[in-house]
Amino acid sequence: MLKKELRTKYLDLRNYTSEEDVYNASLTIANNLLSLPIWKHTYYHIFLHSTSKKELNTSLIITLLQGKDKEIVVPRMAKGNTLEHFLLTDNTLLKPNSWDIPEPVDGIQVMPVKLDVIFVPLLAFDLKGHRVGYGKGYYDLFLSQCKPDAVKIGLSIFEAEKNISDLGAQDIPLDYCVSPTTTYTF
Repeated sequence: MLKKELRTKYLDLRNYTSEEDVYNASLTIANNLLSLPIWKHTYYHIFLHSTSKKELNTSLIITLLQGKDKEIVVPRMAKGNTLEHFLLTDNTLLKPNSWDIPEPVDGIQVMPVKLDVIFVPLLAFDLKGHRVGYGKGYYDLFLSQCKPDAVKIGLSIFEAEKNISDLGAQDIPLDYCVSPTTTYTF
């Protein structure tokens, strides 16, 4: 399927998913992450979720990372479809942006090349590890700035599509994608 078709399909599916189902899927995904071979690293980048868009609840994963004493890094949207990245501490002030996504107001900035594990938002993904996001290119550019061996993990409340047919040169595949029922390895 084309990315545009997949965006429409999965935004609709998400709209019809109850908040309770999103939470339960998020909890299962957080627990499923424990079986991945990623816990020896230091810097973990994770997106903050919008509850109004019924996105996967990443606060559960943040709690898991805090329990393992990991350095947690969160993004803030900047000019030119770019992201800035800040260390999440007890003193980090978060404010929702125009898309209702919490972002750090300021803090200790972390460069993408320092990141070891990146949890990647998505609407859909395929069996080869390619993803469909919202279509603005924030994560495509960001992932291209990370070190090549950074572990890229998609998080999805839905299962994989067979194929995304209109991939571009900017599309960087995931290493894993974790759903409530399956951990995909690419």
